[in-house]
Amino acid sequence: MLKLEGIDAYYGDLQALYGVSFEVEQGRVFALVGANAAGKSTTLRVISGLVTPRQGRVVLDGTDLTHVPAHQRVDLGIVQVPEGRRLFPFMSVAENLLLGAHSPRGRAARDETLAQVYTLFPVLQERKTQLAGSLSGGEQQMCAIGRALMSRPRVLMLDEPTLGLAPVLVARIFETVRTINASGMTILLVEQNAQVALDAADHAYVMENGRIVLDGPPERLLAHQDIREFYLGAAGSARRSYRDVKQYRRSRRWYG
Repeated sequence: MLKLEGIDAYYGDLQALYGVSFEVEQGRVFALVGANAAGKSTTLRVISGLVTPRQGRVVLDGTDLTHVPAHQRVDLGIVQVPEGRRLFPFMSVAENLLLGAHSPRGRAARDETLAQVYTLFPVLQERKTQLAGSLSGGEQQMCAIGRALMSRPRVLMLDEPTLGLAPVLVARIFETVRTINASGMTILLVEQNAQVALDAADHAYVMENGRIVLDGPPERLLAHQDIREFYLGAAGSARRSYRDVKQYRRSRRWYG
């Protein structure tokens, strides 16, 4: 369905992605996991059209989208929920949601989709006249996801949806992710919390320093000792890179 082929991306002279290639299949949940500055958000920005790669292609159903503007990709069904939600705080919940239906694809089914969003997130209907900036963090995340759904996406990309949320709200957000996916929607999830991301995903890619270094089904990654040491182990291990862990383990074997 969606493919990245050999993506090199830069911010000015600083290279952020190195030959990133992967495929997202229709109707499944895919996760990109990695430490801060691994290249996860940049990857989403390339797919969204906010960053144009210097090398490589973004392909949707066989069509090259690499140089298609970001607003046109929304109408093709690629939609991103940005890190930090990016709501309009002095507009109402309903106004924020309706902004998501601005594209032709969204306008065609606006009322039907709005009813579906309110069914998925009843609290948004209860607070539809409330200013979005006055919502709790979890409610703002629901509003951001709802706004994205208003565009009728085929691929929904979520960038750090659990950032700053309490554990009970993290569970609710991922329950919603599973509900959305059960309707047939493809989801690409960027998440620093590897445990919750792997629990929700059908397949995961591990990024490190702008490269894909490992991928596979979550159960296989969870059984991978290096992944467990870095992402699921002691807090101190979070200061090491995935490659540092591998190098450390090789040195232990070399020196006995």
